[in-house]
Amino acid sequence: MRELLDAVADGSLSPAQAEAKLKGYVTGEAGRFDAARQQRRGIPEAILADGKTPAQVVALAETALETTDRALLTRLSEDQFEALEEAIPETVPDATFDRWSSSLLIRTPDYERPSLEATIGLVTAGTVDQPVADEAEAVCVDAGATVDRVDDIGVAALDRTLDQVDRLREADVLIVAAGREGALPTVIAGLVDTPVIGLPVSSGYGYGGDGEAALSGMLQSCTVMSAVNVDAGFVAGAQATLIARAIDAARTDGTEEKK
Repeated sequence: MRELLDAVADGSLSPAQAEAKLKGYVTGEAGRFDAARQQRRGIPEAILADGKTPAQVVALAETALETTDRALLTRLSEDQFEALEEAIPETVPDATFDRWSSSLLIRTPDYERPSLEATIGLVTAGTVDQPVADEAEAVCVDAGATVDRVDDIGVAALDRTLDQVDRLREADVLIVAAGREGALPTVIAGLVDTPVIGLPVSSGYGYGGDGEAALSGMLQSCTVMSAVNVDAGFVAGAQATLIARAIDAARTDGTEEKK
């Protein structure tokens, strides 16, 4: 406790950083940011921008950068993104921005991105599924995994899927995003021996076109796989990251034992 107080007094630690160390979270005008989630859960807290004002998004991003040296944001509007581009460089002049459609990863110069010896395959059935897959990719890249992206191989032309089977089998874990009837994850899960996470997307039209048909198809899959909620790209990326981290730990332990 005394060390924290001394650090705040001499300016080497901000009040927000001290609060994060003491409580695990920081309270600001825009809400509470869970700064300790990475250490507790292995996955950082993502800032869901949907439903927040640009000012609230900026405030939470600044808190994340101050306490964890990075901010992971999802479901951003253009107004929110522009507000971040304008405000963040004033508080973190050398911050880097990596954007995937409506998802964004901001890092300070002090942030050291981890590196995992594991590959996450990220597959989409069609172009319309890519924004949801982008959200999953942002999580995986932040975790330090290698991401092998394969887009637009839906089952309407099954040859597109079969052409990629050897590549898919090389991944340590697969995220497969699909809308409509959600058949692609089921097909792929029957062709590979790696864990498959089905990511249903609210694409398509007519009965079940809001993602319900895709989710139902994945839950009823005859092949062994798991499924997350509709459009839950962050959750799919987080699940794949936890698997990739376990694989990396096993490989690292195996290498050390051989030495």
